[in-house]
Amino acid sequence: MSQRNNDPVKKSAQGALNRFKMEVANELGIQDYENIDKGNLSSRENGYVGGNMTKKMVAFAEQAMSQGQTGAINNAAKTDFPGQNKNN
Repeated sequence: MSQRNNDPVKKSAQGALNRFKMEVANELGIQDYENIDKGNLSSRENGYVGGNMTKKMVAFAEQAMSQGQTGAINNAAKTDFPGQNKNN
């Protein structure tokens, strides 16, 4: 049975990720997203926020790679593989 973990890869990035989430929500017209009861939003609205965050992060990584900055991307986060113990 697989375990899901929504913890950030870098704990120090949590604040930046939350700010990024609020920026994306505001761009999508969802005001005060931080204080909204997410259960009152549709799955589609919540999905748009996460999906657009992912889209922007991928675009950023693609741009960095096209400029030869692969080292920064490779060092940013290690890839977790199924069954891998995170404590190693």
